Amino acid sequence: MTSQLFTPYALGGLSLPNRIVIAPMCQYSAANGVVGDWHLMHLGNLSHSGAGLLIAEATAVSPEGRISDRCPGLWDDATESGWARVMAGIRQYSAMPIGIQLAHAGRKGGCAAPWLGGKQLPLSEGGWFNVAPSAVPFDPSDAAPQALDAAGIKRLVQAFADAARRADRLGFDAVELHAAHGYLMHEFLSPLTNRRSDEYGGSLANRLRFVLEVFDAVRTVWPRHKALGMRVSATDWVAGGWTPEETVALAKELKARGADFIHVSSGGLSLEQKIPVGPGYQLPFARQVKAASGLPTIGVGLITEAKQAEAVVTEGDADLVAVARAMLYDPRWPWHAAAELGAQVQAPPQFWRGAPRGAEGVFSPLP
Repeated sequence: MTSQLFTPYALGGLSLPNRIVIAPMCQYSAANGVVGDWHLMHLGNLSHSGAGLLIAEATAVSPEGRISDRCPGLWDDATESGWARVMAGIRQYSAMPIGIQLAHAGRKGGCAAPWLGGKQLPLSEGGWFNVAPSAVPFDPSDAAPQALDAAGIKRLVQAFADAARRADRLGFDAVELHAAHGYLMHEFLSPLTNRRSDEYGGSLANRLRFVLEVFDAVRTVWPRHKALGMRVSATDWVAGGWTPEETVALAKELKARGADFIHVSSGGLSLEQKIPVGPGYQLPFARQVKAASGLPTIGVGLITEAKQAEAVVTEGDADLVAVARAMLYDPRWPWHAAAELGAQVQAPPQFWRGAPRGAEGVFSPLP
């Protein structure tokens, strides 16, 4: 029986060789927003994994939009040049579709790398003033962010569009807009963090407004033959917060505006969240969004085994399967999944003789 996980899939005008997506994973290894050798090695390594799509980590559209002082950006010529070198190196040896996640951290910006404590940095140690829909800090110990005014909102909408133009010049095949995990766009969506009384707060339509303005601005400049979608948190896991039903409403709006996919995650907005973590714990949300909106859906959440990923597709939880931490642990996860499921992956010929006995046919020539 043919593995459904390893069947081709189209995201808009972008053709993927299989349904495996490498989800964005922060590396905290850029210098002043500029990526370098670490990203060339890390993403270059993953570009030989045989996955259908590789999405580079959250990349800020403005300097204050970085999660940490070590996160990458795409807001000027210097940050674009860093990505140009990385993409040129990868493209010499890999034709894998590659996307980039464009993001703004909002009130969760300006933090130290996780292995340095992860706390918000004071101005004296390289931190900065954060912005958000409302002046509500993420952690009580954090400085309160500045509530965005109309001019600030307009500036950030334009920043997303400008970053998308740069991403197109760089040769990225897809853009994923980051509206999940408690960052700026998620902060506008959730009533827990959006306490505005103007046209960007209050009702669901108002809370959707900024996110849809960003999407529309990027849709205008992003080519139709490439893929454009959004990552969302389907729930805050907090009473009174953003809900799966509101996520469905957002997905329907995105589809009507020409979105090619939605990537369904959850949480990250509040320290009060209570998440029942377990294998596939977020998949019910992906199934709900997929069924209600008809938008091609990426499911994620502790998906670590080949048969588990196969079941996601065959049972209709999602159209594609995102693997994140498991890919950090095993950068050849798709090779091993293909061998287990009797499928093939594309890999450079330098690797072909590495196939174990009994799985000699796991590799197919590159296109």
